[in-house]
Amino acid sequence: MLRALFEWVDVMPSSISLRESLNGYVYLLTAHVVSMGLVAGIIGYWDMRLAGMALKWVPVSKVKSGLFPWMYAGVAVNAFTGFLMLYSQPMRYYPNFWFWLKMGLLVVVAANAAYFHLSIEKTVDEWEHDPVAPFKARLAGYVSLVFWVGVITTGRMTAYSGLVPQWWIDLGLG
Repeated sequence: MLRALFEWVDVMPSSISLRESLNGYVYLLTAHVVSMGLVAGIIGYWDMRLAGMALKWVPVSKVKSGLFPWMYAGVAVNAFTGFLMLYSQPMRYYPNFWFWLKMGLLVVVAANAAYFHLSIEKTVDEWEHDPVAPFKARLAGYVSLVFWVGVITTGRMTAYSGLVPQWWIDLGLG
């Protein structure tokens, strides 16, 4: 069923038009990479503050209020360009191991962020001026850093769709 959806999008005139555009995909990819740099940089600072690795003397709320509006803009551009890249070449991404691994890592990153913002962040008033955050906040920061490195790495690896594990090929997906 998922494959049928990807195949259906692949033959849509707007998908074909974007795919066959002389520079469309190049511009999308460039905007995607630049916005990812913005998002990754901000999240990196945020996570390093949580982990106690950087900005130790800057209150957590100040880091958030100064950087998050820019991060939200970067996430919006990144998600939009990523969607359009997928829309323009769905059958390039459907069998791509690295694409699906990246999507899985994004789910983990989103779950970690949701956990932090729905639970740990509620106590930020108690520790926001401390140079080292509580264990759960530090752990969330470390987990985020590790998985964002994975997202960026797998995003880059999508260009190398032939470099896949044998079991992926054996499943008929590679």
